[in-house]
Order: sequence, then C-alpha cells, then structure tokens
Amino acid sequence: MNEEKSARLELFAATEGGSSFWGSEIAQQGAHQTLLRIKDGFYRSSKAEKTLAQLNPGGAAALLECIESAGGVFITPGDESWPQQLDDLATPPIGLVVKGKVDSLKARSIAIVGTRNPTPYGARIASDFAAGFVDREWDIVSGGAYGIDSAAHRGALVAEGRTIAVIASGIDTPYPSGNSRLFDEICENGAIISEVVPGVPALPHRFLTRNRIIAALSQSTLVVEAAFRSGSLRTARDAAQLLRPVMAIPGPINSPSSEGCHRLIGERAAELVTSVADACELISAL
Repeated sequence: MNEEKSARLELFAATEGGSSFWGSEIAQQGAHQTLLRIKDGFYRSSKAEKTLAQLNPGGAAALLECIESAGGVFITPGDESWPQQLDDLATPPIGLVVKGKVDSLKARSIAIVGTRNPTPYGARIASDFAAGFVDREWDIVSGGAYGIDSAAHRGALVAEGRTIAVIASGIDTPYPSGNSRLFDEICENGAIISEVVPGVPALPHRFLTRNRIIAALSQSTLVVEAAFRSGSLRTARDAAQLLRPVMAIPGPINSPSSEGCHRLIGERAAELVTSVADACELISAL
C-alpha cells in the first residue's frame, strides 16, 4: 500500500463518514499531508484533537490486517475497483471496506429502499421489482435492514441476480445480526460495503451517512414503502441532489406505510411507477 492510501486508511478509521471538513482537507491537501498536519497539531480544534486521539497506534498496517482478517478489502478513489459514481457526492467516502465481489460495485444498479416494518403488500412489491430488474440485468442496492431492504435483497437472490448491501457497521458484525445468513448469500455473488472499519457498531447517525452511498452507487432509487418521516426519504433526497431519477410505489391512501411515498409523489420529488417496465422506461428517458 502506498503512502497516500495508507494515510487514507488511517483517516478513514479515525473520522466519521461524510465529514465535509476532513473531506475538503483531503481533497485539497491530500490524505498524507492532512494526516501529518493532524499529528503535528496544525489544526487547533476539538475535532482535530478527537481525530488524533482516535488514530490507531498500529497505523495502517494494523488496520489493514484487521480488515483482511474479517474477509474484506480496502479501496479508495483512484483504485481500479473504485465505483466512480461515488465521486459525484459533495463529500465522497475517504475509502470503503468491501466484502465479497469488489467488481460488483461498478455494475449498473438500482436502489430499492423502504420501511423496516412493511405490509405484506410492500414486501411482495419490493421482492417482485427486484426480481424484475434482475431479469433486465440490473443489480440491486439496498441497506441490508429488515423489511423492504431484506425483501429487495432476497428478491434479487431468488432471481439469481446480484445485490449489494451498504451497511452502517463493520463487515465483521453486519447489522442487523438476524440477517447474517442473508449477508453471507449476498457476498457469494455481490458484496457488502461499509464506511467504517471492522468492530465499529451501527449507530443512528451512521445510517443517515450510509444512505448517501446507496443513492450515489445506484443510477436510480425506488422507494417502495416509507412512513411520513423515514430514512428512506433521506436516500431519495440524496439521489435527487445527485440528479438521479427517484421513483415511488403508491399504496392505499390510508396506509401509514405509504405516507412517505405519497409525500414524495405529491411534492414532485419522485415519479409514480407501478411496474418494472414503467421504471425502466422512466430511467432510460432521463
């Protein structure tokens, strides 16, 4: 690993994903120079002191060993395997830990997201749409959570397709633990990816920062079921900011699980779709 990538790994482990300050510093100064400045006390702020305190004593070598022992690889911008669509983000990841087939990150994909507490209708729609996209040679991206995410991943797998889970914890303890078998199946042909090193737990704010990766990794985002206030709506808005097509599935007008979808459609923030054919036609037209 070269000097710049080693520095990226150290900063990746010591900072939170999506930090606009450190992202800007790395973009302007380079990771190696930014790391030297942190260690030399150049940045006089509590943020810099916290980052300095969280630097791994074993450096990049110890971090890389930890990642590899968990079955992962560390990739950064500039690597051949790096999905360049992530560079469209205002604050791209410093790097990513990937477990599974790294080349799957560069394939044509669509994100399917939604509530963790779906109705039978929502779970069936997510699964059916995932299978339909797979039949049209799209990969499926989601967050690995219970509910719509799991239904989308499983729909892709049943259709013998490839799917990617973007998780909010380390790859050694992917969250939720009840989906461990699903994560294993995903890695056989697809991948799980994380913006934290192994051993880091899933915390609420990490779900929000990983949502931007789901949106950026995909050419389009489909929201199946979402409550009025839902993390899935954040993913949809992240996709819209990237000028990626956003679609939503309508549900019964009195269903709380569909309020978020109806809100997106009503605000013209998402296009209403009722079939995979509709969705594919919409994506190709934009």
